[in-house]
Amino acid sequence: MAMWFHRNVLKATVVANFDFQYIQHDVDATKVACELKATRYKLLDMLPDPRGSGVAMEQALTAYIAVLQGMLEAPDGSGAPSKLRHALLFKWSHSLLGTTPQIQQDAVFEAANIIVNVAIWFMKHASTLCVKDEMNMDDAKEVHTAMRRAGGLFEVVQKKYLPLLREKAREGGDLDPRVVRAYKDQCTAEAQEVSVARAVELKHSPSLVSALANETAKLFYEADAALSSLDEKVSGQWRKYLQLKNHFYMAYAHTYCGENLLSQDKCGEAIRSLREAQTHYEKAAALCKDYASTKGPAPRTGRPDYFSFFKKLALRFKLTLEKCERENGFIYHQKIPNDAPDLEMKATYGLASPVEFQMPAPSPLWTPVAYAAIDAPRSSPNDPATSAAAKLEGDLKPVNEVKVEGVNTEAKPDDKNCILQ
Repeated sequence: MAMWFHRNVLKATVVANFDFQYIQHDVDATKVACELKATRYKLLDMLPDPRGSGVAMEQALTAYIAVLQGMLEAPDGSGAPSKLRHALLFKWSHSLLGTTPQIQQDAVFEAANIIVNVAIWFMKHASTLCVKDEMNMDDAKEVHTAMRRAGGLFEVVQKKYLPLLREKAREGGDLDPRVVRAYKDQCTAEAQEVSVARAVELKHSPSLVSALANETAKLFYEADAALSSLDEKVSGQWRKYLQLKNHFYMAYAHTYCGENLLSQDKCGEAIRSLREAQTHYEKAAALCKDYASTKGPAPRTGRPDYFSFFKKLALRFKLTLEKCERENGFIYHQKIPNDAPDLEMKATYGLASPVEFQMPAPSPLWTPVAYAAIDAPRSSPNDPATSAAAKLEGDLKPVNEVKVEGVNTEAKPDDKNCILQ
């Protein structure tokens, strides 16, 4: 399963020292600056290794956001914007755009970017959990939870932070609404892949499996559609992945729809559904080849059609189609429709949804005295001189991500790796 995930790279940044200007030096204000620096450093230090604990990662994010809250909203509980929102410059790269930084004098920009980075970490964390040769129910649940947590983080960025940003999002950047939407839909779809796999493993009805697979295919389609207006050089690799997953799960949905129709003695319709499965499967196989040869920022994941999980589906619909055609010739003698049968539009249960990220309350370190002691910025966040000086420092250093054996490695035609299905 891990070998069939597309994972974009982590975002790069620089050390933030939180060198505020002070109206008067105060111990409480100094503590706030030290805690901001320490919690941010700890969080960034954890990100390169996807093998860590999801609970620990969420705790580290919560700790940093709690202290950062004083730069987002006034800590008096009024809900008013903090006077310190534009006090400091923050630099971030974007997962699709290389290491050239985007620089903004805005704490909202910082919060949104670091949450996106943690969401990408949870996606990578889910991949590492799937490396095992044998996955039990607890492993599957953890993968499912990790993907839903990632989706929830993208959702909070989408709903809470994007509307607050004053500068226009960079085209194809991680705060581009189209990119955030694609990430969120991909996370939900990949969480739902676990639901499909469990439904197959537990031998649920073909109609339920078909409905779940159909819903999963639609999510991959929507993620791809969100990226459709971006430059192909930026999003092409990612879109190939989303498209092949869409066709793969459409093939899945029509395969199990065919099995369900056969159980109802609707052999002609079953044949048509299984032929539709074959069409989608062939499109997915072609996209696998295209994906493997398409250049992009994400690490290579090999060709999914080399793995047994891909071949298993082909074997299933081919055997069922042969059975249907044989029985239709001997028993049913039913006409095969020109159009494929409609799929189940909504699964009765098993659908995944993002886990809402609980925004922490402001850290108690933000006392009235500490907040009053820090001076509001004297320069405008749109000051060209400030921005130009920051840009002279050049590109950021890429994140040195830990490579986990079995993740993002090349697949071979005879590879025996498989997924939960």
